[in-house]
Amino acid sequence: MHCIVKQKIFNIIATMDIFEKIRKNRGPLGQHAKKAHGYIAFPILEGEISNKMIFRGKEVLVWSINNYIGLSNHPEVRKADEESAKNWGFGTPMGARMMSGNTNIHEDLENQLSSFMQKEDTILLNFGYQGMVSAIDALVDRHDVIVYDSEAHACILDGVRMHLGKRFVYTHNDMEGLEKQLQRAEKIARKKEGGILVITEGVFGMSGDLSNLKKITSLKKKYDFRLFVDDAHGFGTIGKTGMGIGEQLGCQDEIDVLFCTFAKSMASIGAFISSTADVVEFLRYNMRSQVFAKSLPMPLVEGAIKRLELLISQPELKAKLWEITNALQKGLKDAGFNLGNTQSAITPIYLNGGLAEATNLSYDLRENYGIFCSVVTYPIVVKGTILLRLIPTATHTLEDVELTINAFKSIKDKLSSGEYASEMMDFNDQ
Repeated sequence: MHCIVKQKIFNIIATMDIFEKIRKNRGPLGQHAKKAHGYIAFPILEGEISNKMIFRGKEVLVWSINNYIGLSNHPEVRKADEESAKNWGFGTPMGARMMSGNTNIHEDLENQLSSFMQKEDTILLNFGYQGMVSAIDALVDRHDVIVYDSEAHACILDGVRMHLGKRFVYTHNDMEGLEKQLQRAEKIARKKEGGILVITEGVFGMSGDLSNLKKITSLKKKYDFRLFVDDAHGFGTIGKTGMGIGEQLGCQDEIDVLFCTFAKSMASIGAFISSTADVVEFLRYNMRSQVFAKSLPMPLVEGAIKRLELLISQPELKAKLWEITNALQKGLKDAGFNLGNTQSAITPIYLNGGLAEATNLSYDLRENYGIFCSVVTYPIVVKGTILLRLIPTATHTLEDVELTINAFKSIKDKLSSGEYASEMMDFNDQ
């Protein structure tokens, strides 16, 4: 009888309705949804993608879109997109590439990307995020060890979380820390007859600093590992020709697996991985996100071909991006702002404050200064820190830069004086 009672009690306390659980715990970001939705979170920007767009019926100067070299509304791009959509529609080709969704045009884009990236072969990906997760899953098994940077993008972290073997993280860009983790990884890999995969971003998407790839690749002389680089923000923006981090630092040949996305400098949808021919062939037949998912629609493929052509043939677009970037970052630094260690177009501004200050500051910027940028707080950054993340593009002007710097000087003074220190606003009441 006693055992039966205990069993009944156990069954009562061990079971919870999943929907009831998520109603009680909305998550670190979701807990603010009712107040922030539509303004700080999930805002709606209207109009053509450019330096100025419409937010809640007002024109704002936008610094939060990854249209780095201005291809989104480039007339040649718009024409190519329109003609391809007219010729093919978005249904062609149907099916996954392995079964019925492959075309000569898909393969032509892969060949062009391989040539530009100076790699043997390339595989197109439907989406960057799912592609990265799936690539990590395909490349390693439970005998292998992953070593990765602590500030790696969420898609890398999610791919690592799927790994059934050992994984070690090193403090961001800490090369001594990386070497210690490689020593740990080497012992385990030898015991299990596995390999080691080191994963890092090329340009870190939040802070804008560059991975220390020269040092990482030099460690290959001492340790036996393969290097997987996510260069989403480097491709098209850095390097002499826009090839990215490997070209910028002179170590393209040492990157074993190179991931890039169309969602940043190419202003489109999709991604690709370039590597050796045997690795790419392996990924074609083993990446579940590609084997079991519909092929990239033809307008996105032909649109990517046109974007790649312009990225290569019009270096003045990247030059304009850097003219704006340098002016913005110099002006902000001269005004006393902390931009961290950015070495890219990504322009982070670090301020002191909490969630209430961040939301009130953001409201002031948008409503009274006409400036729209992304605001990031805990848990994405450490408590007590406000990160305002600005993305310069080739569509911005020097006048935009001057207006922005003057506005930030003003909000900095207001933040210091405590003007933003009140309760978090409910934006749905505005």
